[in-house]
Amino acid sequence: MSKLMMSLLAGSIAFASAGAASAATSSDQYKATVKQAQADYKAASENCKQMKGNAKDVCTAEAKAAEKKAKANAEAEHKNDAKSRQNAQVAAAEADYDVAKAKCGAKTGNDKDVCVKEAKAAETRAKADAKAGRKSSAAMTDAKEDKRDAEYKVAKEKCDAMSGDAKDRCIAEAKAKFGK
Repeated sequence: MSKLMMSLLAGSIAFASAGAASAATSSDQYKATVKQAQADYKAASENCKQMKGNAKDVCTAEAKAAEKKAKANAEAEHKNDAKSRQNAQVAAAEADYDVAKAKCGAKTGNDKDVCVKEAKAAETRAKADAKAGRKSSAAMTDAKEDKRDAEYKVAKEKCDAMSGDAKDRCIAEAKAKFGK
């Protein structure tokens, strides 16, 4: 288990057992968790310096993503409200997208384009889920529409690798499937 995971677990246990602890304790724990996330990021970044090319890019993106997620989760735990939890979900989606996009960097041509669209679709789905967490029917409808649009873009991008009638059929099927 990484230091980051251990510190987040310890922070969660501390919050759970603290019950009605004073605000200063929560603030201190929050600051400690953020400081640990920054230290973990620096250590991970140092490990990335030894790498080259796409592996280095992916490593750096993963280090940044872990820090971003840890900080957002720490803030959500500290504030303990729905908006902060939603913000943490959005931050995680954005961080995961950045990592996925870095992984796409090793690909070329249409494979890379499809990879990036799939990464964007995954981010859109995760953000839509966070938005739908508000439980209003309008938010849920918006979330479904966002997901459908993202999936359509992926399907359409896959069609770009084709030509002629096959491409036309592929696009027609994508439009029919996603109601476009």
